[in-house]
Amino acid sequence: MADPTQFAQTISGVTKIEFLSSTKCGLGTRFRQSRVLNGKEMTLDFDVIDYAENERVRIVNEVHGTRWDSVITLTPSSASTKLTMRMDTKTRPLVPRLIMPLMLRLFIRKAVEKDFDAVKAFCEKGSTR
Repeated sequence: MADPTQFAQTISGVTKIEFLSSTKCGLGTRFRQSRVLNGKEMTLDFDVIDYAENERVRIVNEVHGTRWDSVITLTPSSASTKLTMRMDTKTRPLVPRLIMPLMLRLFIRKAVEKDFDAVKAFCEKGSTR
């Protein structure tokens, strides 16, 4: 997930990745991702602000006054690996702050679950090679 190019090949809807930094993977990576979600193309900028290989990655971005701060953690679990994500949001403008709980429940949660299902399938496919 700290490698935007590989992650874009794992999830659906990504139409373009543009690097905004000389770093292409891990800590310090800045990139712009264009993606179709719910039939609408969106372009978002992301920053990888923390990275420990095979342990965790922290990615932040800001959209319409909302800062998204996501920490993805990998934890060994018997014969597998547990992938967890904690996503925090901080919204400044009043209207987005009021509708954010509804947006999280109706749209964002489903999109994140779909992405994680794709990551799981990608990892499991790789483990059988």
